[in-house]
Amino acid sequence: MEMHHIRYFLAVCETLNFTRAAEKCNVTQPALSRAIQQLEDEIGGLLLRRERGLTHITDLGALLRPRLAQILESAEGAKHDAKRFLTLEQASVTLGIMCTVGPTRFTGLLADFQARHPGIELKLIEGMPGALCEQLGAGELDVAIMSDPDGFPERFNSHTLYRERFVLAFPFGHRFAAMSEIPVAAIHGENYLRRLNCEYRDNLLSLCQVQHVGLHLAYASEREDWIQNMVAGGLGICFIPEYSAVLPGIKTRPVVEPDVWREISLVTVSGRRFSPAVAAFVQAVKSYKWAPPASGARLSAA
Repeated sequence: MEMHHIRYFLAVCETLNFTRAAEKCNVTQPALSRAIQQLEDEIGGLLLRRERGLTHITDLGALLRPRLAQILESAEGAKHDAKRFLTLEQASVTLGIMCTVGPTRFTGLLADFQARHPGIELKLIEGMPGALCEQLGAGELDVAIMSDPDGFPERFNSHTLYRERFVLAFPFGHRFAAMSEIPVAAIHGENYLRRLNCEYRDNLLSLCQVQHVGLHLAYASEREDWIQNMVAGGLGICFIPEYSAVLPGIKTRPVVEPDVWREISLVTVSGRRFSPAVAAFVQAVKSYKWAPPASGARLSAA
């Protein structure tokens, strides 16, 4: 059943005149008549009856008219939605973002992207690298922004966006406040607050062991806000990425000897074709002016 067959039939139902219906549909009257004949042949019964120059809708035609009108309306609606999607007037991008990535780094990007593409809805899904990779591979995410000390599986493409150092967070009044930089060896004996969602948590502790730094693991939490509140309350110190948003009552200093950093990457599935909206977002992310590269030793898997 062709859509133009249905459209021609509905035009005749509205005008009750084959000639006017043909003009309305911008086709010749013989072409319209043939199309309706083909529709009747496919259905198996007469839809219209012509008597002495008058056109009548048969009982079968009257029965099917609302159903065929609904089919045409749905088809036109689908075409309209597809056009809006392809022209970025109404589309969406599902972005997976690692939960330890500081939101302040993305405010400018998101504002610029929204200004350029107001019809694209951006959905943000937070998670750990392992979960994000699974969702990305399953098609639940279009792209992801994350870091992984072990690197990403071969089925993924990664594009480094920026590097950031790890800094040490401590409360006001702490002895570290008098230092411009904090050597790893200087944190020996401190109460340590472990950020369980940090993808580098084991690597950071391994680094301390290599430096013969002893720490007292006072608390551990998956909640970044809890860890930061405990730091502000004087319960311990912790490593955090330099671009993380920090709560009032917290001070930070760069970690040195060695200074360590991580790479934040845009990750996509190799060979997977992008929708126009996803392609626009990927281009925006890659062309955005991120921070200049940090120097120092990259933490690798323990």
